[in-house]
Amino acid sequence: LEILVTILNMNDNNPVFKQTNLTKVVPEDTKVNATIVAREDLSASDADLDTIFYELTTIVAGTDGYFAIKGVNNPEIYLQKTLDYEKFNSTTLVLYARDRPVGSTDTTNTATTTINIFIEEADTKPPWFLPCTFINTDKSICISSPYTGRVNISEMSTEPLILEPGPIYAIDPDYTLNEKIVYSIVGGDTDKVFSVDADTGNLTMNKLATSPDSYLLQVMATQVNNIQKYSIASVEIKVINKSNHAPYFESRIYNGTVSVGVAPRSFVLQAGHLSSPLMITAADDDFPNV
Repeated sequence: LEILVTILNMNDNNPVFKQTNLTKVVPEDTKVNATIVAREDLSASDADLDTIFYELTTIVAGTDGYFAIKGVNNPEIYLQKTLDYEKFNSTTLVLYARDRPVGSTDTTNTATTTINIFIEEADTKPPWFLPCTFINTDKSICISSPYTGRVNISEMSTEPLILEPGPIYAIDPDYTLNEKIVYSIVGGDTDKVFSVDADTGNLTMNKLATSPDSYLLQVMATQVNNIQKYSIASVEIKVINKSNHAPYFESRIYNGTVSVGVAPRSFVLQAGHLSSPLMITAADDDFPNV
């Protein structure tokens, strides 16, 4: 008597990941489509030899869409969208492995593994001159207004010049890196009248300003570690005549006459000289010919 026994493989085993929890540090400037976690680190096995179907989700709000898997049967995780450390610096992904497709009515066994992603800030932004104003909603671009100051003609100041809206100052907006910044004048000072301190940004004079024309300086802030990370700010220095005297009225008392019932905006007449409008005049000895 020959008995033939056929053993049927039951779907009674869960898929198994090599690791149920792993951590990856991802630089902020990682290129889109770059692999974040390799397929071999995420592939699950199944003792029933079933085909494994994968699904990736994120459990941190606001971090959807940045990471994805290559396919339903390929769990390799890649970067799908450019990272921004200012938006988020970590997230948690959950990878599901199932032995039946999503939505199947058959009995399905499932396994999960958790992937912790930490974003490492990269040197992605040039220096910002302060104060500055953000021009986009994600606050990744900040534009400064020109600095302004003044000097007296033919007079050299020995102190750093006072500027508006404040002293020349720039920061590295990649805050955790905070690279050192140096300053230099790169335009608008052909006569070398001014100098800027490389470390502090203080603007000083080398010699007298002998022309009444304004100076429009271009000051550059550069990161020491990368000269390609730089910004330019405009500094307008107006050259004025020094005022040694306060203006004064030429008379301490002015007397005028107005007739009852005159129309609005009519002239006030000089008392005692009703044919002449009342004139109030001031003088300044700094400008004797004016």
